[in-house]
Amino acid sequence: MNNYETVIGLEIHAELSTKTKAFCSCEYSFGAEVNTQCCPGCIGMPGSLPVLNRQVVEYAIRIGLATGCDINQTSVFERKNYFYPDLAKGYQVTQSNKPICENGKIEFYHKGEKRSVRLNRIQIEEDTAKLLHGDAFKGTLLDFNRSGVPLIEIVSEPDLRSSEEVKDYLDAVRVLLATLNICNCRMQEGTIRCDVNVSVRPIGQKEYGTRVEMKNINTFSGAMQAVEYEASRQMQLIQEGKAFTQETRRWDEQQCISLPMRSKENAADYRYFPEPDLCPLVINNEWINEVKNSLPELPVTKFERYRNMGISESDSAFLLEHKDKADFFDKCVKIGGPSPKYIVNWIVGDITARLNKNSISIENASISPMGICGMINMIEQGVISHDSGKLMLDEMFAHGGEPDEIVQKLSLTQISDEIIIKKFIEEVLHDNEKSVTDYKNGKSNAFGFLIGKCMKASNGKANPQIVNKLLHEILG
Repeated sequence: MNNYETVIGLEIHAELSTKTKAFCSCEYSFGAEVNTQCCPGCIGMPGSLPVLNRQVVEYAIRIGLATGCDINQTSVFERKNYFYPDLAKGYQVTQSNKPICENGKIEFYHKGEKRSVRLNRIQIEEDTAKLLHGDAFKGTLLDFNRSGVPLIEIVSEPDLRSSEEVKDYLDAVRVLLATLNICNCRMQEGTIRCDVNVSVRPIGQKEYGTRVEMKNINTFSGAMQAVEYEASRQMQLIQEGKAFTQETRRWDEQQCISLPMRSKENAADYRYFPEPDLCPLVINNEWINEVKNSLPELPVTKFERYRNMGISESDSAFLLEHKDKADFFDKCVKIGGPSPKYIVNWIVGDITARLNKNSISIENASISPMGICGMINMIEQGVISHDSGKLMLDEMFAHGGEPDEIVQKLSLTQISDEIIIKKFIEEVLHDNEKSVTDYKNGKSNAFGFLIGKCMKASNGKANPQIVNKLLHEILG
């Protein structure tokens, strides 16, 4: 139905990477033995009292400032009352009427164009326990390790219009959280989850259609599939003349369908009221300014800086995804010498390949920005060939060392003497008469074959430009 558009808003729950939980001193680490990281407060025992984790507030201020939100200097915690087995207290501590952050935006690039999605709010809340299902036992068990883990909920306005935009928006949020170092962003561990609100309306209509919320979405690809499925389902119902109501549905990742859960609740259904055991949260200007001054360069700003250097869109996005490699790249650029495009080509290609092969991070590899710049300078100046640069890189990864030392150690100095190179060429032509004939008969790929043979004959040391020139002259 091309005459309808999809309207999408997201509620992203991000687990904050604090050492302890939101309102108690229990530590939390994913994968710990069940019910070993909990206390009376985590399991909802009567009489236990919450104490707010200061770092949770600081992390919320960081994301709020990074997204241009208004930071409410006085905010309030509330109880969201509902019954579910994973919520032993019968309520969740959250923020409803006056959250810590309001009215910001997330900027990102979609199909080469800069986009902006308005944020309604960012609020602090606690996570619930986890329901466990398995073949090793009957029924359902409860693990309270996750209960009380601090979350921020990032609530967008309905500004997205396609599943592709949703994916790019989610990627932007994930990169921002990682850049701010407030969430480890491991979706496989459930540290980022999202609920998707979808409605459809005729193109040009200002009023929104009936909204459906989908929960249980644990992957970005799942969010895209959920949007596409739900939009198609609603359009089909409209086409058939069937009415549907506002509701909450569960996304089934295995079947790639949404299933009804319950009618969509309103705020009144949760009976929000101020948390009596927590005072209003008061934040002074000094704290806000201190956090503001500690913010790193934000992803969109960094992306645009890289693009202005002449770095491709894909390579710029790669650097945003890998902060450690971006830091390494920036240090190389600061040293100066090689062009930024040449540096990033080595980082994205050969260096990353060796890091992956050895299962190490760039910080733990025995290479340095100074060493890589020295190696690239030698290639650009014709001291060593590109292939010799790869051999030098292998030596750096294996044993470390400086470029000047490695050149001597491995005898990598490039051969530029035309008399010596002519000898290599003559030997190659003598041994590959068929390729010579093929080239003279118009088979241009034979020339590339002969170039490769000449470089191999010189152990990669011959200057490729001189080889190319001399081979053309000899073959005529």
